[in-house]
Amino acid sequence: MSGADTVERLRQFLRELSPPARLLLMGELERCVLRGEDIAGADLVLQELRRVLREQRDGPPRLAGAARQFFKPFEPFLVDDVAGHTHPGRIARSSLEALWTWIRRDVLPGDAKPLADDIGAALLASDKAKADYLARKLQDRVAAAVDGYFEGGSDERARRRLLAQVGTPRAEEDAATLRCVLQGQDRLASLSERLPLRIGNLAGDQLDECKQLIDYTEQANRDLLLYALLIVRDRLAAPWQLVRLGTKAAGSNAAARVADTRYRVTVTIVLADLERMVRELSDELHNGRGFAVSALLKTIHDSARGLRTELDLPIASTWGRSLGAIRAKIADLLHNEIESTPGRVRNLLRPRPSTEIRPYSVLDPDEVSEIETLVQFVGTCRQFANELAVGELTQRIFSELQQYLDYDMRALLDGVRHAGTADRAFRQSQADAAVRLCAKVLGKDYAALVGKAAEVAGGERKAG
Repeated sequence: MSGADTVERLRQFLRELSPPARLLLMGELERCVLRGEDIAGADLVLQELRRVLREQRDGPPRLAGAARQFFKPFEPFLVDDVAGHTHPGRIARSSLEALWTWIRRDVLPGDAKPLADDIGAALLASDKAKADYLARKLQDRVAAAVDGYFEGGSDERARRRLLAQVGTPRAEEDAATLRCVLQGQDRLASLSERLPLRIGNLAGDQLDECKQLIDYTEQANRDLLLYALLIVRDRLAAPWQLVRLGTKAAGSNAAARVADTRYRVTVTIVLADLERMVRELSDELHNGRGFAVSALLKTIHDSARGLRTELDLPIASTWGRSLGAIRAKIADLLHNEIESTPGRVRNLLRPRPSTEIRPYSVLDPDEVSEIETLVQFVGTCRQFANELAVGELTQRIFSELQQYLDYDMRALLDGVRHAGTADRAFRQSQADAAVRLCAKVLGKDYAALVGKAAEVAGGERKAG
């Protein structure tokens, strides 16, 4: 079974899970990522689960069966970013509908519709072999038609007029990807089948073998290099390791030497991945998914550190400036979330007079969980502070949390000890919340001591 078939079966399996099961699986995998556990395929599964969540929120792609069949060879090169993305060699999934319309209306105006109808009929009849044959026939004809507009002797005005009809923000790039992938799909499929489904560490013999496979793939067409690299990138447990193909080709880790090789695009791919993850980080911060944010921060940190470790990257170089801009954007995104944490903890745990407490009430469990996740998020930022450019901020905020929980816990315990019948449950819920936060900030041993003290304080009140 090819790698593409395996990924497609994985997608189908994940889509058939119930929403609660998908969320549970996602949460467990993200916790494993944070613990540094090496689980085969975890990144791929998380990527597909996040895609399903986005489709639930924004709606699934509206492609008909014939269009999905036509675009099958493009699955390794699709991204879920907005159509104006910066990923070289990739097409936004949201652009496929416009491309399909362009093919039927402008590229093959007389032939595409009948072939598409035949593909749809074959799919309805569950005749996979016929659907594959007809899709390949349409793909070859589209490739030949688009290729005519990219040849050196083609009419430039006609070419630009056709591209203007594409209807996507990256019309020329999308048309070029359409052309290259359709023309090279057999070689790219062969590469996909010969690669391991997962490459844990791109080094040594495996690095040599991957480079040999890539070089063979692009022998007939140099334009296939980019797409071969993207296929390899998707098999890597640590996608940033793609730059090792660049340093291998250059025989050096000097950025200037790598930039002189055709493998320089490996750095561009990794930087584009970082930018995509930062956009995803922004979305997750707004959605409040704490574990997702923490797991994503770890991946971003590892990618930025890996890039700087593998390459001698001068700060003033083009790549160095790009990485610096990405790190600055990360710091901007994290700043407000980190800065707000001590205030939210104080508001949750502040001792209240009995007149402010509704009789027999407790803290909102959802609010407690949200703030606990936020505190863990600050700890994650502190752990990865150097690459995320938030070292000074996280150190200051984490110290504030430590001091507050360490020195002000006594007031909460006194509140439990002297609580009346009506406010006892609320004050106990505050102490319980403080114990949970202490585990995140001061460690489980300290939290266990505080928890024991809270039990004693509650027992003293009952005994009194």
